[in-house]
Amino acid sequence: MLDYASLAAVAVVAREGSFDKAAAILGVTPSAVSQRVKSLEERVGAILLTRGVPCRPTEIGAKLCAHVERVRLLESEVIRDLPGLAGPALEPSTVRVAVNSDSVSTWFPDAAAIFAAETGAMLDLVLEDEAHTADRLRSGEVLAAVTADPSPVSGCKTYPLGAIDYAAVASPAFVTRFFGGGVSARSLQTASILRFDRRDQLQARWAREAWDVEISPPTHWAPSTPGMLDMTLAGLGWAMTPMVLAAPHLAAGRLVELSPQHRISVSLYWQRTRLSARLLDHLTQAVRTVAARALSPC
Repeated sequence: MLDYASLAAVAVVAREGSFDKAAAILGVTPSAVSQRVKSLEERVGAILLTRGVPCRPTEIGAKLCAHVERVRLLESEVIRDLPGLAGPALEPSTVRVAVNSDSVSTWFPDAAAIFAAETGAMLDLVLEDEAHTADRLRSGEVLAAVTADPSPVSGCKTYPLGAIDYAAVASPAFVTRFFGGGVSARSLQTASILRFDRRDQLQARWAREAWDVEISPPTHWAPSTPGMLDMTLAGLGWAMTPMVLAAPHLAAGRLVELSPQHRISVSLYWQRTRLSARLLDHLTQAVRTVAARALSPC
């Protein structure tokens, strides 16, 4: 029989990143949290958390944390039908979801608002590159994900959502400085770019598809969609920007599209665990409804 008090301690430490924060949430001392975690590790025969700043779950710890999240979700379903089982201060249910930054900065908030209004539940969003959000689902860290990976995750359902359209844009001053003679394979090698992180390949994909060139120019790193847009407007480099965000700046002349005839799209999918839970059903419906009107057809 699993010790759910100890499992809860591991899950909260993994989520919050420290024993002190977990203790405050659980209403016990950090020593008590440490004792629960250590007791469970001894029983399982494996380390469940790497002690550090922040604390992180090991592979086995992540699996147990995922189990706790599923149990909590199922408990919320039972309590909804049998409210007499609820304690006097029952916290709202929380659903953990992996989402890419561009979706969070464009269409996903409308889906989140619909879900919250319908259910009263909370969302715990894990930001990740769209090519890697499915990995969070495979590891059990989240219950659902917006992903660019159409490969079905074991035990999950997959729904196509649509595509985000991207344009290569820069400030007028940047274009004058680096592309005064036009965009070319040579100028693309010297003009600085903005990338979200080391796994962001949109700029390289655009250069390859539009100009048949592999580029490795000077790079600014901006792990934030709004931050990347602001840095592009400030003239630090060119970037691939969602058209929905770029359009008003293009219309106002604050940005210039490097090659309007060359745009790229990233198809998105919604993957969720097959766990039978009304909260996931509500979230799935909200995501699919908003995506249908906000994204381009795949």
